[in-house]
Amino acid sequence: MMINRRQGDEAVRLLKFVAIFATGGTERQFVNLALSLEGSRFRVHFGCLRRWGQLLEEIDGRGIPIFDYQVFTFRNLKAVRAQWRLARDIRRHGIQIVHTYGFYANVFAIPAARLAGARIVASIRDLGVYLSPRQRLMQRIVCRFADRIVVNANAIKDWLVADGCPADRIIVIPNGLDFERFRPVERTGTLHKEVGLPAGAPLVGVVGRLAPRKGLEDFLSAAAVVASRFPSARFLIVGEEVFATRGEAIWKDGSFTRELKRQVAQLGLNDRVVFTGFRPDVERILPELTVSVQPSLSEGLSNTLLESMAARVPVVSTSVGGAVEVVQDGENGLLVPPADPDSLANAICRLLDAPAFAGRLAEAGRRSVMDRFSMKRMVESTSDLYESVLNSNGHAQMRTAEG
Repeated sequence: MMINRRQGDEAVRLLKFVAIFATGGTERQFVNLALSLEGSRFRVHFGCLRRWGQLLEEIDGRGIPIFDYQVFTFRNLKAVRAQWRLARDIRRHGIQIVHTYGFYANVFAIPAARLAGARIVASIRDLGVYLSPRQRLMQRIVCRFADRIVVNANAIKDWLVADGCPADRIIVIPNGLDFERFRPVERTGTLHKEVGLPAGAPLVGVVGRLAPRKGLEDFLSAAAVVASRFPSARFLIVGEEVFATRGEAIWKDGSFTRELKRQVAQLGLNDRVVFTGFRPDVERILPELTVSVQPSLSEGLSNTLLESMAARVPVVSTSVGGAVEVVQDGENGLLVPPADPDSLANAICRLLDAPAFAGRLAEAGRRSVMDRFSMKRMVESTSDLYESVLNSNGHAQMRTAEG
């Protein structure tokens, strides 16, 4: 039976559920949205499979409740018992809407929310390239119980529809940015000193998680070509490797990072490439870049791409997923085919060789993201979505994120 608002309680009780609170595009948007929702309309709770990640401090500072279910694997009965606890907690706290983010959160929390009688919103924010056929089937089955599926790019909607998901249940709400955080500033050169690079050297950077599908091998191959044409250029890889679980502990294997560093050595780039590791101050790093590169092989809608454009940094991106919905080649950035290091290198060199052209793209890039990807618009569109799923048929009219 549907949970209704408690008498005298006008705020909608909302549970937002994620696997962990690591710093990634999905998790960052998850937290930003929750903290931006109006307190008068929503009473927000957080749920997670494991209480871990760099974003926890920000949430704890707001005093928002977090339900932690200590799930490290779905392959035992502990996960099933945890789902029962989640269903019990949803009922006990009068949760009306459960909004889940990503494969693991979707598969775990949607059945429990269904059992508890809450309305369900699922988020899918990538093209599922890392999922096995069995995992794709599992997600497709559980998402049938969702009232709505939110995606952040039309490319993801197209993929889901082709995979058998009804188009009328999918809502496209693009990412939202805090433009005050990612405002254009003058380059100070302090980053060069921090990471031990020559003052004034052009910086070409990639910001994001270190994972194979992110195209970092192609970026390094392109860097070798760029370095031969622009000997003063230096290259940054900002981020850390994806975490995994082993038994009851969260661990970082580090093998992919070591593989990338071996490639750097083989290419003779040891004095030109810097791995910064995780940085909490991305908004300070981006304006120091001469070119921001998004070399992914598959992507939903890259936060870093939007943030770079908001910071007025010229971008080069592979033409995958939502990137083609953001970047108009030659107008507000440059697009290249995925898995094509030579094209990637040529695009980077084109920007390094023509600063005035790069500046025009950067200015146009900032204007384009400010028009379409504001935090205000994302919050309003999501709030309208939540209100719509609370009525009896879940099909009320709402403002879309695009207009």
